Amino acid sequence: MFFGICVLAFDFKSDIVLSNLSFINFIGAVEDKEMSIPKVEYGNWVPKRFIYVSGVLGVFFLALALFFWFFVIGAIVCFVLAVYFVYSHYLFSSKGGNIQNQLWDMVINHLDWSEQGKALDIGCGNGALTVKLAQKFLNAKVTGIDYWGAKWEYSKSTCEANAKAEGVNDRVVFMKANALKLPFEDGYFDAAVSNFCFHEVAEAKDKREVICEALRVLRKGGKFAFQDLFLFKQVYGDINQLVLDIKSWGVAEVEFVETRNASFIPAVLKLPFMVGSIGLIKGEK
Repeated sequence: MFFGICVLAFDFKSDIVLSNLSFINFIGAVEDKEMSIPKVEYGNWVPKRFIYVSGVLGVFFLALALFFWFFVIGAIVCFVLAVYFVYSHYLFSSKGGNIQNQLWDMVINHLDWSEQGKALDIGCGNGALTVKLAQKFLNAKVTGIDYWGAKWEYSKSTCEANAKAEGVNDRVVFMKANALKLPFEDGYFDAAVSNFCFHEVAEAKDKREVICEALRVLRKGGKFAFQDLFLFKQVYGDINQLVLDIKSWGVAEVEFVETRNASFIPAVLKLPFMVGSIGLIKGEK
């Protein structure tokens, strides 16, 4: 009797051990599968250095405030900025508010294109918009260009890794180029997009020159969708005049869309230096 109970107990414990081992093996298999899935890294429009610099300056001013009380004001301002940048970074990230992804989607959704031919993404960063173009327009060959400097946390190698991870690397190519002097012939592309790039081109004193250059490499009848700080008057002037100027270059159709009013953009991001002055210019050359 006792021996029988021991055998049953042993079998029961063996079942538990085997069950635990099976569960552990299952978890391990899931983890191995997750690790085998290539990760993408599209970056964030609020660089981490903004957070670090604001925080370090806050500590610096706080230290000075031990000797001169009025430096407390500087410390408070810096700490407030650091908190704002942390929260903005979170809102833009895919693990937070996913605002970046939705803004990229807006550009793609406003590109009224048949998907045949060659498309250009100007100022591609880490390739997010380039990849999205290739994913939506399955018959297109897409080129992404950027100047990739130390100012931003982007690179050509990251673009290529992202395109490979997303399964579109066979139809996508990335090049280093200046948006003011694109290395392409007139009318080379059938479609062109850009997102938050034109105002960053330091060489262009008049940012309209960058728009003109983007349209130069677009063929007659080609489609475009450009999103930038078009409502920032210090950069682009009056938006209605900008649209008229673009039409005067021989562009057939030009339409302005005030994307800053998109419902998914929270009020905290609608400051002029964030996305409070964004808009989208689209049309047909």
